Amino acid sequence: MLLVANVNKERQYRISLQEDLKKYDGNMLEIVKKKRSDIPAVTHVDYSARIQTVTKESNPYYYNVINEFKKITGCSVIVNTSFNVRGEPIVCTPQDAYGCFMRTEMDVLVLENCILYKEEQPPYVEKEDWRRVYALD
Repeated sequence: MLLVANVNKERQYRISLQEDLKKYDGNMLEIVKKKRSDIPAVTHVDYSARIQTVTKESNPYYYNVINEFKKITGCSVIVNTSFNVRGEPIVCTPQDAYGCFMRTEMDVLVLENCILYKEEQPPYVEKEDWRRVYALD
């Protein structure tokens, strides 16, 4: 089930728009990039989040993954989104996933039973700047 709801108050980091406008000289990009909660990947600027719920009946495997994640981290939120960056097609192969991982600020990539840590990867060199390959939408 897909819902839109506010992130719980105890998870929110309150910001002052007026103070930030002065601090960043009106640069809205810097203001938008600020973390608004301890789950920043799902928290929108208005503190809302799109929530997709999973039940044990609807998807027992994924439900168990989320439960185990909560036991380890204390947080039962897992980001489930398309895997790509703006303008790039959605990742379809492990090679696509690795390339996207290495070009972004992701720290960890999990592919099936493999866990890759960015800091352990060799330097990633491309023949062409990926930002010139795909037009921004």
